[in-house]
Amino acid sequence: MPAVAADTTEVLATLKAYSDGFNTGDPGAGAALCAGQAVIIDEFPPHVWQGATACADWAAGLAAFSDAGGYTEAHITAGKPKALTVTGDHAYAVLPATLTYKKHEKPLTQSGLWTFSLQKLDAGWRITGWAWALE
Repeated sequence: MPAVAADTTEVLATLKAYSDGFNTGDPGAGAALCAGQAVIIDEFPPHVWQGATACADWAAGLAAFSDAGGYTEAHITAGKPKALTVTGDHAYAVLPATLTYKKHEKPLTQSGLWTFSLQKLDAGWRITGWAWALE
């Protein structure tokens, strides 16, 4: 079934809401947008989180990693999708993204690709997985 404009708009709205939750320091907002079977792959240990609490566990892990490493003021800005495919109730999106943060008060920037899979559930589009890859 081909994607309809409403689906792509809703997928992008879900991804924006997820990044907004990150940027405002609200891990609960992001976790609410994740499906029960979510899988996250990121660059800090243990590098993979999966299952019903994956998004919340990732957020807690990021907070601990940031505290231990002196990382503060993280903010992510996602760009126009490099890929966005919606097939029925599943979607795939690849977004270029820029992560800005401070490490011991020194401003740093990291560019990467933020890749998502989503599924349309009764509650709307939910993230089934995402991965961060450095460019």
